[in-house]
Amino acid sequence: MHYFPIFVAIKERPVLISGGGAMAVARLRLLMKTSASLVVFAVQAEPQIEIWAREGRLVLLSRAVRAGDLKGAALLYITDEAADDHGRLAAMARANGIPVNIVDNLENSTFITPAIVDRDPVTIAIGTEGAAPVLARAIKRDLEERLPVHLGLLAKAGKVFRPLAKRVLDGRKHREFWAEYYADTGLASLDESGAGGLPAALDALLARYVRAKTKPGHVDLVGAGPGDPDLLTLKARKALDRADVVIHDQLVAPEILELARREAVIIAAGKKGFGPATPQEKINVLMIDHARSGAHVVRLKSGDPAMFGRLDEEIEALDNAAIAWRIIPGITAASAAIAQIGQSFTCRGRNSSIRFLTGYDVKGFAEQDWRALARPAEVAAIYMGKKSARFLQGRLLMNNADANTPITLVENASRQQARIISTTLAELPGAVAGLQGPVVMLLGLAPRHMAQEANRRASVEQAL
Repeated sequence: MHYFPIFVAIKERPVLISGGGAMAVARLRLLMKTSASLVVFAVQAEPQIEIWAREGRLVLLSRAVRAGDLKGAALLYITDEAADDHGRLAAMARANGIPVNIVDNLENSTFITPAIVDRDPVTIAIGTEGAAPVLARAIKRDLEERLPVHLGLLAKAGKVFRPLAKRVLDGRKHREFWAEYYADTGLASLDESGAGGLPAALDALLARYVRAKTKPGHVDLVGAGPGDPDLLTLKARKALDRADVVIHDQLVAPEILELARREAVIIAAGKKGFGPATPQEKINVLMIDHARSGAHVVRLKSGDPAMFGRLDEEIEALDNAAIAWRIIPGITAASAAIAQIGQSFTCRGRNSSIRFLTGYDVKGFAEQDWRALARPAEVAAIYMGKKSARFLQGRLLMNNADANTPITLVENASRQQARIISTTLAELPGAVAGLQGPVVMLLGLAPRHMAQEANRRASVEQAL
């Protein structure tokens, strides 16, 4: 991020515009929505600027900007098409500590103007650091369609009411009060009674929250999915948005943690096979202590919490502490991996069952029903199998598995840095060497295009 988005206070402060052409008109249409004092410097100005000047909406001076004009100014826009004077004006602005924007000159500008969605006082700024203005406008158009036209009225009424609500409500109660107002009560009141009905609706809602008992803390055991934020469930996103505390595993993608409420306490409780790990007992204590303090805790687990995630141990600890909990399932890494290679876990005529295995458990390398797994056409998804690859290979070969059994390794399934490695049982230990990210092994499956090619060659051989 090379541009940090901020909102500059410009109420009744001078904003200067050098130039009176079409670019100046475009900037002024936006700036006139603000409470700034607008001053345009232009020897020749577009007729529209002259009209605005006569209406008293801006001051038009038929000359160039001078050093004395910059005193107390909030911003300077340089919109002149001729670049002759740009350097002098920009240097003058920088010397006076005034942010300057030169149209179509990012390199010498100290700020850029984003695309803006205006629901005054709600303002959404969309920036692409000048790289893709067309994309910014497309996002703006999408948001304009989604956001209620009267959102600004709700915010204005809420602003007046905010000091009272803050005095009588705090913590989760305070947040839930405003969440209900903006998502439900406020909109319903606008539909029924217009803006005049909002004060009464706020009074009634506040009275209800003041009377309501404070909700006890609880824990959501949430599946974060395999890594792609788009694969996070809607229910999981809502839980993150409301959480007071997020306790997350090491494999949870940073992009998903970004979806948590900014004020939430984020606690890393990482576990890494054969590496540093947060003891399960400590994780249990963290969940219980924060929930007992009244917090909404999200225990965020990579993939699905019910899949090799020690979910039962955490539920048992919460039950013993009399802490309420719920499970929000997620997409498990194996589902993302199988989608990534274009295959299906089950297929008529091939297999009617699928096994989910772990290569390593609390006792060490995990023993399985190797004889069943070694049968032709068996399919299994193997988690945590990198370190146990040679052990898995040995057990399967000892039980007469075909050394040419296809195995596909999917590293960082669903993420941008995902890798697909097609190998065989005979070559498995070498294939996992050097893999750093989480890996799902798909036993008995090759990527679709490779499987199709193998079937084609087999058909040709049979025909000959």
